[in-house]
Amino acid sequence: MASETIREALFWKRLDGEVECSLCHQQCRIRSGKRGICGVRENRNGKLMTLVYGNLVAANADPIEKKPFFHFLPGSLTYSIATVGCNFRCLHCQNADISQLPRETGRIPGEFVAPKSVVAKACALGCQSIAYTYSEPTIFFEYAFDVAALAHEAGLKNVFVSNGYMGEEAAKKIIPLMDGINIDLKGDDQFYRKVCGAKLDPVLHNIDLLWKKGVWVEVTTLLIPGYNDSEAVLADLATFLAGVSPDMPWHISAFYPMYKMKEVPRAGMESLRRGMKAGHEAGLKYVYAGNIPGESENTLCPVCKEVLIERLGYQILGNSVIDGHCSQCNAKLAGVWK
Repeated sequence: MASETIREALFWKRLDGEVECSLCHQQCRIRSGKRGICGVRENRNGKLMTLVYGNLVAANADPIEKKPFFHFLPGSLTYSIATVGCNFRCLHCQNADISQLPRETGRIPGEFVAPKSVVAKACALGCQSIAYTYSEPTIFFEYAFDVAALAHEAGLKNVFVSNGYMGEEAAKKIIPLMDGINIDLKGDDQFYRKVCGAKLDPVLHNIDLLWKKGVWVEVTTLLIPGYNDSEAVLADLATFLAGVSPDMPWHISAFYPMYKMKEVPRAGMESLRRGMKAGHEAGLKYVYAGNIPGESENTLCPVCKEVLIERLGYQILGNSVIDGHCSQCNAKLAGVWK
């Protein structure tokens, strides 16, 4: 492991011969020589170190719609970066080969890329933003923060794709540099404890906090048959989101068998339409179906119902939004448009 990728971490304190990490709501207490739940923060002789500073395993230019963001610079490219590691252990993780690798094998692969090189590459590829994604960006916070600061200096925006479990200190530190975030709202508290090794309340708190602090928030819920797709669960999630703001887009996505849930059947249109119905009944203005191209992907004006952005998968087929307003009735559309 290259020495340049190992640096002192942020957000920790010594505690009775251990260190306590407050980067996220797992609040790991870590003995000397051991790592936290994420597998990439280690107590080395009483000091908490991050093992993945700049240690990238993925760097790609993606459509912003892939994250998914539908109300944030639609049709633009975002430069997506990730290290290994995650503070969840989701049994259905679609990127388990990188997110769970340190926890399961102890290995931390990757190649060091300096923050300024990330920003330079994003600019060279014509990207309008940098996305911290694929694995949980909170666990490479120190690096993400440094990249994000340089990105703003270069006129780029920053978007996180996150499980929403970052701690209070970390959230407040990154908010001035964070332009958008897509947070997974995975299910009820029982789902979080059983499937993810986490709790629901911190996620709800961060969705509310980030929205109120002016970060553009979109939310994704991956529906898994028999786990989180009941009418009651979906109604509760939708009611919470609408209570924060009816302008917050909600992406209802279909589960495909992955990782340790390969025996669970894929989600069908019945589950997605149940989620869509819950969102609309709760008063959300923008509810989308994901993972099934051609199904409820378009952005409609919430007032006159004109189709303003037509999509097929990650492709924009047409966009008639004018300076964040409907081209037909001039109603304002929530989002980041330029």
